[in-house]
Amino acid sequence: MGNFLAGKVVAVTGAGRGIGRAVALACAQEGAKVVVNDYGVAIDGAEPSSEVAEAVVKEIEAAGGTATAVADDVSTMAGGQRIVDTALAQYGRIDGVVCVAGILRERMLFNMSEEEWDPVVATHLKGTFTVFRAAAAVMRRQGSGTLVGFTSGNHQGSVSQANYSAAKGGIISLVRSAALGLHKYGVTANAVAPVARTRMSANVPMELTEIGEPEDVAAFVVYLLSERAREVTGQVYTVAGPKIAVWAQPVELRSVHADEGGWTPERVAEVVPDAVGVDPMPLLAQVSAMAAAAARARG
Repeated sequence: MGNFLAGKVVAVTGAGRGIGRAVALACAQEGAKVVVNDYGVAIDGAEPSSEVAEAVVKEIEAAGGTATAVADDVSTMAGGQRIVDTALAQYGRIDGVVCVAGILRERMLFNMSEEEWDPVVATHLKGTFTVFRAAAAVMRRQGSGTLVGFTSGNHQGSVSQANYSAAKGGIISLVRSAALGLHKYGVTANAVAPVARTRMSANVPMELTEIGEPEDVAAFVVYLLSERAREVTGQVYTVAGPKIAVWAQPVELRSVHADEGGWTPERVAEVVPDAVGVDPMPLLAQVSAMAAAAARARG
């Protein structure tokens, strides 16, 4: 057992499998008391079972750690609140929350149904909000705490996961908003975009050239939760095996101003292409190359 998180209480959602499980185990190994949350559903969000969270608690206890299982659905306000309330009831405080819970329902945008859109956004984005909201209220009073959201490189866009990409982009904006709003209370907020071998990454529609294990991601999350990262906030990090990278903050690239006559469609068409232009979309080139290769293969 280590002591990187000694004395801290951490709640982890989606902690029954994959990265969430690795994070929960790593936090416990480094001395934290852990609230293990998992609704216990299949990858599409069906067939919930509380046994998944309880199994991870048993693992932690067998290794000498302390943990409690909560099988609530984070997409509900009551579920998010119950995770934090359980930490307070069992351990008296909450020092960190890590929101890993997520599901997938893949479909091309023009075929996607409301039933495929809503649960994905609810689990990823709203599920991060419900836990952040409940934890932030306590952390504000404590004057300390850490919020960790899980995003994805797919926040750049995806061919067949518009619901997932939209939710992951929303999590980044939620994390930045939390960082800004909670800074004066001593609370930090960051996002992690993992690239690791899990049941969810198996559904990524293009080859992942850089990929690691859930344990690689867990080590970085422990760092974010520790006192060593007390000044780190509002950041988005990628963890892909041996690689750790930080994403740029959003900035304007180029601008142009209208003259006294203001803008007309004609004037925009004359000025904007050269003066402002576009910012090339790397994934678009990659998708186009894949489509061209597939066309060649078909002969």
